[in-house]
Amino acid sequence: MDRFSLLFLLLSSVVASAVVSDVNSDGDPLIRQVVSDGAVEEDSDDHLLNAEHHFTLFKSKYGKTYASQEEHDYRLGVFKANLRRAKRHQLLDPSAVHGVTKFSDLTPSEFRRQYLGLKPLKLPADAQKAPILPTDNLPDDFDWRDHGAVTGVKDQGSCGSCWSFSATGALEGAHYLATGELVSLSEQQLVDCDHECDPQQYGACDSGCNGGLMTSAFEYTLKVGGLEREKDYPYTGNDRGPCKFDKTKIAASVSNFSVISVDEDQIAANLVKHGPLADIYGRSFMSLYLL
Repeated sequence: MDRFSLLFLLLSSVVASAVVSDVNSDGDPLIRQVVSDGAVEEDSDDHLLNAEHHFTLFKSKYGKTYASQEEHDYRLGVFKANLRRAKRHQLLDPSAVHGVTKFSDLTPSEFRRQYLGLKPLKLPADAQKAPILPTDNLPDDFDWRDHGAVTGVKDQGSCGSCWSFSATGALEGAHYLATGELVSLSEQQLVDCDHECDPQQYGACDSGCNGGLMTSAFEYTLKVGGLEREKDYPYTGNDRGPCKFDKTKIAASVSNFSVISVDEDQIAANLVKHGPLADIYGRSFMSLYLL
């Protein structure tokens, strides 16, 4: 199997974009954008956003039940607040779609606590060591999905394993560029088997659904020789099982990786030249992001 370099983008705040992958555009009225495009007075938001109707659909779609009427009413209030947030975010970024997701009855702090699952991190001292690339004549619009280098959106479920999805996503792209084969790789192998620690940060060890770091995930992959295919080591969304890694089933390997500059032009240049990057960023509004 060809071995290759893997570029890695490390940012200082965290969240996984794969966390909302259960949302699709299948025509379900719950899934479609529910926020208004126009400016609306705050006191009329609930009426125009039809919050109680969408809350009923939301509970049915995701099987939501609450222990008491008090809890139900509290979650309805959270749901309404999230619809108002979704409307504001939609106005800020019309190119995206914000609305109801399975996380819409959670407060931002609850979402961060339950789903972000990445260890606190800071940029390492060698963050600038990747070669500085020329930035002249960069394309205005470039998407590796259009070139076959990105697998479909995945769902991490209620496991704080976003770090593993970020690592496999970058490796899947690098493997495609090296071999011409797009392979979905196993996040569960990382969740079950990777307990690497970042030597620069005391206690920053990969720990399954309790978080991890992409740098140490790549270190693990280097050490064991590679990752299996997703179909050979499927995702379960929990870290209660033993490591079942089978070295004979390795589908992709890493020869090295580097951290690139957080300069936006360098990000763009590395993306175009070297393929998809491992990128995790911290924004709780992703709990309401559809597309």
